[in-house]
Amino acid sequence: MANQKILDKKQEVINEIADKTKNANSVVLFEYQGLTTQDTNDLRRLLKENNSEFKIYKNTLVKRAFDSLKIDLNEELKGPKAIAFSNDAVAPIKVLYDFAKKNNALVVKTGIVDGEITEEAKLRELSTIPSREGLLTMLAGGLIGTVRNLAICLDLRAQDLEKEEN
Repeated sequence: MANQKILDKKQEVINEIADKTKNANSVVLFEYQGLTTQDTNDLRRLLKENNSEFKIYKNTLVKRAFDSLKIDLNEELKGPKAIAFSNDAVAPIKVLYDFAKKNNALVVKTGIVDGEITEEAKLRELSTIPSREGLLTMLAGGLIGTVRNLAICLDLRAQDLEKEEN
């Protein structure tokens, strides 16, 4: 029989995975075999810069945590996998796909985005969405154009009114 301390430690890890999964807006499972230590460190740094976390757990512990949350990703938990957790739904997906372009060893498999299991094709699609800052810039640009056009219209109307008075 396993030592109680070992069982308690495993349960702590299972609870940690379950908590991180519940509290994250995105959880991405990916294969990392073949990445060098430097590549792994670079990936960790990039994810951390985007408020994401990179963790490697035993698949059996991940399976138990997912089972406790009623998440069925058992087919994807074969072979070594790493997990990226984030409160931003798109940031870790973008980072992982950008990193995978330079490192063929990294393969995104599946994920959970906003509480729903998301296939790789959908994750790839999400990776093309501009960042939050990019979207806000696009919105601001659109609003500036509208305000500019309004100002031009008001100026032309004011000029018309001046001509009518004269």
